[in-house]
Amino acid sequence: MPRPVGGNHGSSYEQAKDFRGTMKKLIHYLNKFHKLIAIAFVLAAVSSILSIIAPDKLSDMADVISDGLIPNISEQTISDIMDTSEISAVDKAEFMEIMQNINKESSSSELFTAIDNMPASVQKIIKPQMNFAAIKSLALFLAIVYIASAIFSFFQHFIMATVSNNFAKELRSKIISKINKLPLKYFDRNSTGDILSRVTNDIDTVSQAMSQSIGSLVGAITLVIGSVLMMFITNWIMAISAILSSLIGFSLMTIILKKSQKYFLARQEELGNMNGHIEEIYSGHNVVKVYNGKRQSDEKFNKLNEKVFTAIRKSQFLSGLMQPIMMFIGNFSYVIVCIVGAVLAMNNIISFGVIVAFIVYVRLFTNPLSQIAQAMTSLQSAAAASERIFEFVEEAEMSDESNLTKKLVKDEVKGNITFEHVKFGYDNNRLIIKDFSAKIKPGQKIAIVGPTGAGKTTLVNLLMKFYEINSGDIKIDNISINDLKRENIHELFTMVLQDTWLFAGTIKENIVYNQKNITDEDVKKVCEVVGVDHFIKSLPNSYNTLIEDNESISSGQKQLITIARGMLDNAPFLILDEATSNVDTRTEELVQKAMDKLMEGKTSFVIAHRLSTIKNADLILVMNEGNIIEQGNHEELMKQNGFYANLYNSQFEKIN
Repeated sequence: MPRPVGGNHGSSYEQAKDFRGTMKKLIHYLNKFHKLIAIAFVLAAVSSILSIIAPDKLSDMADVISDGLIPNISEQTISDIMDTSEISAVDKAEFMEIMQNINKESSSSELFTAIDNMPASVQKIIKPQMNFAAIKSLALFLAIVYIASAIFSFFQHFIMATVSNNFAKELRSKIISKINKLPLKYFDRNSTGDILSRVTNDIDTVSQAMSQSIGSLVGAITLVIGSVLMMFITNWIMAISAILSSLIGFSLMTIILKKSQKYFLARQEELGNMNGHIEEIYSGHNVVKVYNGKRQSDEKFNKLNEKVFTAIRKSQFLSGLMQPIMMFIGNFSYVIVCIVGAVLAMNNIISFGVIVAFIVYVRLFTNPLSQIAQAMTSLQSAAAASERIFEFVEEAEMSDESNLTKKLVKDEVKGNITFEHVKFGYDNNRLIIKDFSAKIKPGQKIAIVGPTGAGKTTLVNLLMKFYEINSGDIKIDNISINDLKRENIHELFTMVLQDTWLFAGTIKENIVYNQKNITDEDVKKVCEVVGVDHFIKSLPNSYNTLIEDNESISSGQKQLITIARGMLDNAPFLILDEATSNVDTRTEELVQKAMDKLMEGKTSFVIAHRLSTIKNADLILVMNEGNIIEQGNHEELMKQNGFYANLYNSQFEKIN
């Protein structure tokens, strides 16, 4: 019965209105997961710390290996050889003769050839020897560190994935529970698509951000801080060189990102315009064909397509620059580290292993910076999505009914309804129903007619307690609806609406929907009365035929199925809101006769624009501007020659 009149028709957003406030709320909603998240953060930090420790040991290994490749021919070693008595004088003389032929300009191959020609007693001291025990120890340590880092990282991602999935499940449950507690006016203000977007897209955005970004953000920050500290501890000159070279590249990337943002926004906007045009043209394809509008629609499409092409080309070009720039930042930093490191190594300020360590540190410093940038962007989207979710979850709910104890038993209800000076408005400044009073007797068929906006549907919504009345009262069997729970009131009414609703299932399942103890004979009986039995039997599997999106069922046939569904419910009250609007004239007459039989003993409310469908009503309420201006049966109202008579005659004038 609700008829949306406005609201947001999409979920387009770039960033949260209140990022800090929304993140505080998100932390509050994650209260039951705080311990797991804390463990994940610790694991991410430990994994990063282990990654930071590794390069220092890698530097030691490089030094051990380089020491094992360099001959021991220092001045101290030569002096020790000449002073030792374990080497003969002949060997010492031969050694000195060979050393006199070695100079600083000798190549490595010439140096090792000279060592091979030295006496064996001298070679034992001078020849380079690899310290395999130290290398094995360092290699084992590095393997343990990297494996432990990988294990901690795995469990961190596993925990965050578990938390994000459980949190998303909890949010969906909250929203579904909230939907049943929201007043109807909320759905009047907001489109169905916007509400569905909060349940699907927004929750998925938050879940993905938590799973992929939050843990990596902690690890990336730890890596950046740790790598910077380790670089300065190792050598401050190389640290400054590496950081400055990286920041120069990131500054360039930041400039390009700012320039490219407008093209990304333009791409989304132009895609939306083009998709809107395509949807519009194909939904009205027959009209375009009839009025020969193909050329005009094609010209508009070509213009929109060109704009999309231009926006995508520019955005993809600038986005394609990111990877080369990242490679440039890394390679440029490596070059600076090698140049500065070589100069320092030549001056015996650092060892070769320090250069190896800094190459790793540069990678540990540059990669997390890009991860932090991506994580912050993801958090902005998550904050915007969270804001929309929290707005929905924190919407004002319908009044609490836990203290209501009165209940009407469905089978014992007589069918009296009394409206006593009912006043209602969507806001206090504008009343739609100003002063409505009426007494409905059991078994009567009440027709509610009037122009659009007269308050017909609103009146029924008040009766169903979808809206709270401003003042006055509505009583069912002398019990105020304010003393009855909504669920109790709803089970007393059967509703057949203008808009058909069928779910994916069989014809029988759609008719029986949520009703118990219904036999196949009951289903067939109401279908025969409605006049849809012949159509159902013509289907491949009769009543067991599945209704799918591609099933060729006309709108009129769908309406007949929904009418049959409503007729199965043995409720004391029946509401028909333009229920016959989608059936042809002959079917309408058959349905009317069937309804007259099935409504015997029930109090029925029929909202109709086609006055021919309610000529046999016991009481016709003529509404205009929220008030009942006339009431009576068809003959009485026609004799009055008032508003109803004019309305009735005008319909036939249009037909003639």
